[in-house]
Amino acid sequence: MAGGFETDEVYQLETNLDDCSGEVLGATMERLLAAGALDVWFTPIFMKKHRPGILLGVLCEEGVRDALADIILTETTAFGVRVEKIVRLKLARRFKLVETPYGEVQIKLGLKGGRVVQVAPEFDSVRAASEAAGIPLRVVHEAAVAAWRERAAGSGPDELA
Repeated sequence: MAGGFETDEVYQLETNLDDCSGEVLGATMERLLAAGALDVWFTPIFMKKHRPGILLGVLCEEGVRDALADIILTETTAFGVRVEKIVRLKLARRFKLVETPYGEVQIKLGLKGGRVVQVAPEFDSVRAASEAAGIPLRVVHEAAVAAWRERAAGSGPDELA
């Protein structure tokens, strides 16, 4: 672990598009994620001749890189894909359950060097508790964070991770 971070190598795929509809881009994002992309994003850009465009970016592991490039090249108007191997610094992840007034909620902990530095309730878990209780998502989200804080205040650092 470099500096307390976990590291891995992933690939970033990119292409600039100036003639692809929003519907096609949305469908392409869904296909890329279903095919194993770790993340997919769109960034508004300006291209040559002052044309507005979209930068399509994809983060993936090596095993699905070529299949994702194929999706980009067959589903969009792209004529090429830039590929770059990159190193990620990331937090170690642990999952814990916390009890809220609305039921159990799973939270994700981000650890650096064994110390919790990020706490994030898992969206699907928050949504399920929200729907079951008939209350807004943000109320369950806030309750989960508060439950974690209470738990953290009463525990030693080794018990938290």
